This record gives sequence, structure tokens and C-alpha cells, in this order.
Amino acid sequence: MEIPESERFRSIFYEHYPAVRRKLIALVRDESAAEDLAQDVFLRLYRNPPDDPAALGAWLHRVLTRIGYDFLENQARQRRLQSKQELMYGAEASPPSGEELTLRKLDQEDVREWLEKLPERDRQALLLRYSGYSYAEIAGELGVKPPVVGTLLQRATQKLRTTASKSIMKMD
Repeated sequence: MEIPESERFRSIFYEHYPAVRRKLIALVRDESAAEDLAQDVFLRLYRNPPDDPAALGAWLHRVLTRIGYDFLENQARQRRLQSKQELMYGAEASPPSGEELTLRKLDQEDVREWLEKLPERDRQALLLRYSGYSYAEIAGELGVKPPVVGTLLQRATQKLRTTASKSIMKMD
């Protein structure tokens, strides 16, 4: 199909744009975004037209649906990222101050010290768990059976708490 001819493309654009725009508004519920997305649909048509001119309506519908869903997925991804930032930095989503960063660094140094006082296997188990490893992966790394991992982590956590409590009591 040889759509990129100026007049042919212009007539297709004027004929189909209102329907494409209307469908996108219904899908994304944002009129200005729908107008931008409709332009993307016709840009794709201009650059990569369908092989069968009779299938133009179906092709436009498929492309507008895909572009609309991609837009919605991107919006959801941005909302999740913003929520994570708000959880990390508080409701105002501002980065931590220098004082907060210093306190976090001191806390991390304390935790490292406490971890170093634990037996190697306990330290490794805790580090693997808080790095996102599953129980099965931890079992594989430590050479233990998967049912043992829960107990191992529970005991290692208790040892870490005890070590931390002793260190804090020494400070007072």
C-alpha cells in the first residue's frame, strides 16, 4: 500500500482521525494525551503502512489499542515509582537532608559491625535474605536443605538483635 503520498495520506488522516482520537480518549481518559497518541498512530501509519489497504481500519484499531495500552502501562509504572519514592522519602517525596544521610550511614556502619560479630553462616544467610534471595536460593548457597533456612534465619536474626542490644547498652 502506497499511503505516504501526500494527498492520499491527508485524506485518510481526515477521515479516520476523529474516530482514532475518540477511541483513545475513551481508553486513556485524558483528552490531551489522546491527541498526542492519535498523532503517534498516524505517524506509524505514515512510516509503516499496512500491506492490505482494505485492512486499514483494523490496522488503525490494533495500533491505537497497543499505543493506548502502552501509555496506560507507562502511567501505572510512573505512579508505582512515585509511590515508592514517597515511601522512601516521606509524603513530600523530597530527597533526604545531609543530616538524614549521615544518620543512615552511621546506622549502616553499626549494622555492618554487628553483622561482623556473627558467625559466617548466619551473616551470609541474613545478607542473602535481605538481598532478595529466596529460601531455596539461600539453601543452595549455604549448602543446607530448604526447610532449615527459616530456622537458620530466625536464629541469625535473634543473634543480630542480641549483638545490637549489647552494643547499644555499652554506648549508654
